[in-house]
Amino acid sequence: MNSLIKLELTRALRNRKFLFFSVLYPSLLFLIIAGSADSTTKVDGSGLTLPTYMMVSMASFGALTAVLMGNSERIAKERESGWVRQLRLTTLPGRGYVLAKTASAAVVSLPSIIIVFVVAAVVKDVRLDAWQWLALTGSIWAGSLVFAALGVALGYLASGDAVRPITMITYFGLSMLGGLWMPTTTFPQWLQDIAKWLPTHAYAALGRSIEQSQAPQSQDIAILAVFFLLFAGGAAWLYRKDTLKA
Repeated sequence: MNSLIKLELTRALRNRKFLFFSVLYPSLLFLIIAGSADSTTKVDGSGLTLPTYMMVSMASFGALTAVLMGNSERIAKERESGWVRQLRLTTLPGRGYVLAKTASAAVVSLPSIIIVFVVAAVVKDVRLDAWQWLALTGSIWAGSLVFAALGVALGYLASGDAVRPITMITYFGLSMLGGLWMPTTTFPQWLQDIAKWLPTHAYAALGRSIEQSQAPQSQDIAILAVFFLLFAGGAAWLYRKDTLKA
């Protein structure tokens, strides 16, 4: 499995388009959204300034991009090309293939998180305690596993041609409605009520709790846990179904 992980990492690092959208794009969005914002005005209902608020949003968005977009399309295309079928003829267990995909995406997602933090600290003078920086990095990185499981599920759900539009709709829908591109306090009340139950909203909320030196809300942790079980269970079921068809 280690050899497959190395292969997946090499392929990801050679894909310049993927690296741009997963590593650099979130930092550019942060500069566009928060670049002209002052460092004193607070986002309604959050107690955080816009740069501090959007730093967590864009770091979460970058990790989401790496694990969701990276997994779904590659898995669907590898199924169509017969690569997955060939791997089944080796001693690599099915869970090893899924773990290799998840591990490689997680490694790529880490630079996107760190770069957003560096840009926020240097350009917008965001300042946190050392433990907060470490806790933010760990929580955002670990939380991305929820969406890595979703990426695997989508990769087994659709064919190579169909997976891109399905993934894009899911990706943009979760990002926008979950409040990663703009504070949910700007939404109509009915949309705010929907957003608070989405995994992306709970995902970013973990980081914002750390920024405020508060414990994460139990509701956010429960939402992420439930969605992880749903996505991972769906991925496992779809993988077994695909195996039987092969």
